[in-house]
Amino acid sequence: MKTLLFILAGLFSFCSAGYGQVKKAKPNIVFILADDLGYGDLGVYGQKIIKTPNIDRLARQGKIFTQFYAGTTVCAPSRSSLLTGQHTGHTYIRGNKELEPEGQQPLPDSVETYAQLLREAGYVTGAFGKWGLGMVGTSGEPAKKGFDQFFGYNCQRQSHRYYPTHLWQNDKKVVLDGNDLQHKAVYAPELIQQKTLAFLDQNKDKPFFLFIPTVLPHAELQGPDDQFLKMYKGKLAEKPYKGNNYGPEGTIAGYASEPEAHATYAAMVSRMDHYVGEILQKLDTLGLTENTIIIFSSDNGSHREGGADPEFFNSSGGLRGNKRDLYEGGIRVPFIVKWPGKIKAGSQSKFVGAFWDLMPTFTQLAGAAKPKQSDGISIVNELLGNKTQKQHEYLYWEFHEGGGRQAVRYGNWKAVRLNVDKNPDGTPELYDLTKDPAEINNIAAGHPDVVSKMVKFMKEAHRESDLFPFAAR
Repeated sequence: MKTLLFILAGLFSFCSAGYGQVKKAKPNIVFILADDLGYGDLGVYGQKIIKTPNIDRLARQGKIFTQFYAGTTVCAPSRSSLLTGQHTGHTYIRGNKELEPEGQQPLPDSVETYAQLLREAGYVTGAFGKWGLGMVGTSGEPAKKGFDQFFGYNCQRQSHRYYPTHLWQNDKKVVLDGNDLQHKAVYAPELIQQKTLAFLDQNKDKPFFLFIPTVLPHAELQGPDDQFLKMYKGKLAEKPYKGNNYGPEGTIAGYASEPEAHATYAAMVSRMDHYVGEILQKLDTLGLTENTIIIFSSDNGSHREGGADPEFFNSSGGLRGNKRDLYEGGIRVPFIVKWPGKIKAGSQSKFVGAFWDLMPTFTQLAGAAKPKQSDGISIVNELLGNKTQKQHEYLYWEFHEGGGRQAVRYGNWKAVRLNVDKNPDGTPELYDLTKDPAEINNIAAGHPDVVSKMVKFMKEAHRESDLFPFAAR
């Protein structure tokens, strides 16, 4: 009897301990960030030509957001907004500022990212793909911004080539034998994907944050002649692109020619979808799915570079504009979140949010320290379907190319101001997104009170930057 009681007590203690561990387990976070993928490029967002079965399945198993926004309309500042939790009126990097011989303007030591806060909270952190926020040896390199592991393109200019001469593993340069801007031997996205899956194998027993800023489907339009290209090759009306080819005159800048640009772009999106499927399968195989939050999004709207043709695919999903615009097509992005048992499968959200919301969201989910500075609000309640979700008063963007641009979303109102460099006090355009989601009819003249409020928000949100000034200010 004593032996039996001892065994029962031991079982009870073991089960109790296990239950406690499950209750206290920190959720893993996987964030997949596509590059230049348009709002309408996925089946679940209305795409009719390109096949994206894995991402569509992710949406059916989780929650799809229909009014979520990127940090801004090009790579580096959008990623700065994402990682620092600040909109582009406050975040440090507000443009694609290139440095020689390689890299972009680095985030300074003073800037905090949510990867740093997650690492301090006990998470193993990894980033695999494209960085663009500081070269190795600078204050902005991945290791100094919260990532235990990094593999991929440090410099976004290098990512103009899918067969680059080298990639980076932490602070070590990885030369890709056979890639010399004349020959194409090693396809970088496939190599990066293998490193991504290896990170999951290596860290399956620890809480982790896995950031996957894939280069797909950013230009150039290139890839192996394999199953993905065969899905579309010879089946679409084509619009050939002539560019900077691989060969004796090949350079990093520019994009290679592609006679079947439509088929190649579609293949790149389907390849990215396949990689998402491999990640989901790996999580299943490792028994990690139930305790893992998976987020999928894009760094900005659809693009026109290297032969990309957003009109052919309806890549902006009927919205106006593309990459480098602050109209909806340049900044509204796909946003899908899955968390089994927590987020209702097949649900949809009209919450109006943006990249800067992820810093307070991730730190809350991870039980990490609160950010010192953030323009965002936690969207945990929205994810879980609670009715107590806090709302933004407004969202703000600015962009420092094309004469300077600003935009504000306030309720269903959207204001866009152009030519800020020359006319910083110019009257912005005004649209009612409820009646005019494509931003066709500028109704500023009929609503001076709303315009006045939007101008007030623009002045309030913009903090002048010596590094990225609006020229006339």
